[in-house]
Amino acid sequence: MKKITIAIDGFSSSGKSTMAKQLARTIGYRYIDSGAMYRAVTLYALENSMVAADGTIDEKSLIAALPDIHIDFAPTENGQRTLLNGRDVEDEIRTLRVSNSVSPVAVIPEVRHAMVAIQQAFGVEKGIVMDGRDIGTTVFPDAELKIYVNASAETRAKRRWIELREKGDNTTTYEDVLDNVRTRDHIDSTRKESPLRRADDAIDLDNDNMSIEQQNAWLLEQFNKAANC
Repeated sequence: MKKITIAIDGFSSSGKSTMAKQLARTIGYRYIDSGAMYRAVTLYALENSMVAADGTIDEKSLIAALPDIHIDFAPTENGQRTLLNGRDVEDEIRTLRVSNSVSPVAVIPEVRHAMVAIQQAFGVEKGIVMDGRDIGTTVFPDAELKIYVNASAETRAKRRWIELREKGDNTTTYEDVLDNVRTRDHIDSTRKESPLRRADDAIDLDNDNMSIEQQNAWLLEQFNKAANC
């Protein structure tokens, strides 16, 4: 069976990362969460006073700092961890604080160019599953398998809210998360640089009413078809 590149795109909290991770484990591929990379850059900006109280990004300072921002991933028994300059920031980048600033950071062209270059380097030898917003359109336009995942904003917000509660966040409300999801949807789909859109040759998956097990089985079926062509 040949090694292929698998690109999974979709709106925030659509479940794409969960299914991408499981597929990578099942087939022995490397998994890369491109969204975690933008979250790590956002955390760096927050920690270095590059995000104003009103949410405005100090783009000049952030762009100048990009050569000093090193992002990698470390596999562990409990899943993949995101490293920012060698530091494990996996938990920190999943907070609503980072979620509220990640889209304005991710629209900066220089940030996207830097992250895309790293992502493409990860996938040189194929055998990779990557999820994000522009994987099938910009990062890997020649990917053998492209999936576009969607679900309603309400469903996605509920999933994200439950996830936060399970991690011990009892202060963030469902309404907070829903507002964040809708705001990010708008920014992600209207930005000038690599907006979120369905690749012409992507396979659609609306998972509003699907269980995780059903999603995983469906995705594995799509992989087997693509890898055996």
